[in-house]
Amino acid sequence: MDWQGWITFGFVATAVLTAIMVGAQLGRQTRMDLPTMLGTLVTSDLDQARFPGILIHFVIGQVFALFYASAFALIGRSGWLLGALFGLVHGVLALTVLIPMLPWIHPRMASERTGMEFAVLEPPALFAQNYGRRTVAVTLLAHVAYGTILGGLLKP
Repeated sequence: MDWQGWITFGFVATAVLTAIMVGAQLGRQTRMDLPTMLGTLVTSDLDQARFPGILIHFVIGQVFALFYASAFALIGRSGWLLGALFGLVHGVLALTVLIPMLPWIHPRMASERTGMEFAVLEPPALFAQNYGRRTVAVTLLAHVAYGTILGGLLKP
């Protein structure tokens, strides 16, 4: 397996994914703020949540990059197109499983059942639809970019 590539390109791919997501949020294309969502796992202070949220997201990005690198090694090939396909699947899983599951484990995120009484963040819902109509497109684009980078740069 390409260990050096995993470390290096996992970081690069995660940086690009994070930049796309944060840029889209700042550009008002989505209301989903990943650094704040993840950072409020460890602090209730919204202003201080962004930095730990970015660190958490980079750790998660490295873990997923390890899965990509392992998959490329297992099938014996990689490439831009294969990486993009992996990224699309990854994005769909994030929107249908990972993000909708956050209210189950997140101490400061409301759920569809409990409401906002003790929460800091609203629930994302399936496909993160509570964060705006363009959230699906932005999230899929960011994950396809992530996969494309890993597929194009990792050696199987």
